[in-house]
Amino acid sequence: MDLPILLGDDMRPLEPAQSFIAHLLLERHGADSPLTWEDYGRRLYDFFAFLDANKLAWNENARAPGLSVVARYKDWSLGELSLNPSTVNQRLRLVVKFYEWAKKKGHIDHLPFAYEDVRTTRAAQSFLAHVDQSGGVVGRPAVMAREWTRPPEFLTKEQVGACRVQELRASHRLLFDLMERVGLRSVEARTFPLKYVFNPKGAVAVKPGHMIRLDLDPADMKIKYDKPRSVDVPYTLMEDMYSYTLYQREVLRQRSGMPTPCLILNELGRPYTRPAIVEVFKAIERKMGFRIRAHMLRHTYGTYTLARLRKNRDFAGEPLLYVRDRMGHSDVQTTAVYLHVINQLSAQMVLAHEDEIDQLFENAAPKAA
Repeated sequence: MDLPILLGDDMRPLEPAQSFIAHLLLERHGADSPLTWEDYGRRLYDFFAFLDANKLAWNENARAPGLSVVARYKDWSLGELSLNPSTVNQRLRLVVKFYEWAKKKGHIDHLPFAYEDVRTTRAAQSFLAHVDQSGGVVGRPAVMAREWTRPPEFLTKEQVGACRVQELRASHRLLFDLMERVGLRSVEARTFPLKYVFNPKGAVAVKPGHMIRLDLDPADMKIKYDKPRSVDVPYTLMEDMYSYTLYQREVLRQRSGMPTPCLILNELGRPYTRPAIVEVFKAIERKMGFRIRAHMLRHTYGTYTLARLRKNRDFAGEPLLYVRDRMGHSDVQTTAVYLHVINQLSAQMVLAHEDEIDQLFENAAPKAA
């Protein structure tokens, strides 16, 4: 079990937060993926760290509307941290569940937030809509942030090109390429296995200019939902990864003297951690002078790959399903968000993306899984 452990300053489990996590993940089976478990732990820890830094008690007496500890946490997240409202609400939803659980357990008498009625169309669309008595109105915690629809962020062709000519560390460049050219998540790129890398020049079935199909296995690396999937790696990227194993990686590995199954190593010869990845892209952002985050590279892959395949008459498959399967989306509706982005792009922007995409799919169009 990879149950998140929340520790206080005394290095003891932080109660009642730890009991809530155990209830949510073990008793209610609130999350199927250990990676999601980790996210739950981080979200709840973030809230309690805010309380501790501001010397606030999670169960303090209710204040006037807008002054509760939950409301102050929301305002801090939106204001000082400038987080996206959807990101803030992801965290708040877990905090709300915690307080609802705490009230049921008798730890508090009142919730630090009220509920407001929100009209929804879900009831009308459900199978049992004819027996639903809510009238399409549901209760929503009034503390939640107001959201707006925002398209996924991605890099333009010029920005990608500027990053490519920039002098980056070999490890950082491979992290960049695995996300932007293969569509891997951050956690997948940093745990990408050494065993998947080979010399493409010595493989009879592999030809220059073609994609190399790799089967990702959760037994070898961290994959969201532990769901295996196949990805297509550009020939030139496989060459770069193989060269990295012969030179830069070996130098880094000798610094730690410890064997590791991960391909990409940091300056200490160890695998990258999640916080370290954030710092890597902050450093690249400072060097480039424009915003760049790990998730933007994955969105760049999704946007331009889908755009190019929709224009490729030789592609034997459904572009949307191909991109869905390569990116590991559980629902095609998640992938469909890139369609809205593409429709807003000019034809020149789409076609101006790297010539590599044209070349890779011209002679060997991959087939949708």
